[in-house]
Amino acid sequence: MNKVAAEIIAGVIPHKMTRNRWRGILRFGPINAIKLKNRIKNDHTIPEHYLSVCAIAKNEGPYFKEWIEWHLNHGVEKFYIYDNESTDGTKDILLPFIQSGVVVYKFWPGNRRQLAAYDDCLEHFRFSSRWIAFIDLDEFIVPVKDASIPDFLKRFESFAAVEINWLIYGSSGRKTKTPGTMMERFRFHSKPSHYLNRHVKSIVNPRQVYTMIGCHEAAKISGFISDSHGHPVRKNFREREPQQDIIRINHYAVRSYEEFIEKQARGRASGTQTTVKSEYFTQYDLNDIEDTSGLQ
Repeated sequence: MNKVAAEIIAGVIPHKMTRNRWRGILRFGPINAIKLKNRIKNDHTIPEHYLSVCAIAKNEGPYFKEWIEWHLNHGVEKFYIYDNESTDGTKDILLPFIQSGVVVYKFWPGNRRQLAAYDDCLEHFRFSSRWIAFIDLDEFIVPVKDASIPDFLKRFESFAAVEINWLIYGSSGRKTKTPGTMMERFRFHSKPSHYLNRHVKSIVNPRQVYTMIGCHEAAKISGFISDSHGHPVRKNFREREPQQDIIRINHYAVRSYEEFIEKQARGRASGTQTTVKSEYFTQYDLNDIEDTSGLQ
């Protein structure tokens, strides 16, 4: 079913979480949903990996090494990378990770191809990993109370997905791109309670979700979706206070102003507009608190 029809039909459902779930199911297709449930019921494959990451990227080449190594050091085993027509040598940068078997690379052309990439990842790798995290290249999963992300996830194995809140990091007043990693360069973040930090990203059990509704939430097949405290989610993420005390996602939304301008000019894999919007930079350039945790 196409996206427009899914929006129209789901739009009559008054409860937001139920509406969003059906939006995802209808976009996935009711017949496909039935086939998938039967496939899952009859497939007893033991996952090769405990935790994988799926991401779509466009000209994010300089940021891959830090991002991959951070997540490898915190328990990710596999990366499914969808390259949305990058022109910055992304594949060459990823080549050592491809050759080592850490990265599965797919060239993924076209406009507004993020959800299609997520669908493809679930279609081909649903039975390969116990968990799949759907995040972007400017997002780093940070386990606060656990030694690794898998240590955190082991407490959530009865859930279909876990939603993890952002903690937005601003530009730290940097106008130009300077040497160093993102975690070294951008040490100031928003107040944890800021409303933008209500946004979440999901780590899903691919055997219990049909698809991603958007870039934030999953359309579950069965079971419950949890917040990071282990409570079943009963409200849409926009209606909940952020949680960053157990685990969080460091979201480097703008980087330096120079990098922000470059990113806007080259376009985004999500298909969002390419015209520079200075109000976006102002909105997300949040530098209220210095991070002294030593993560950098």
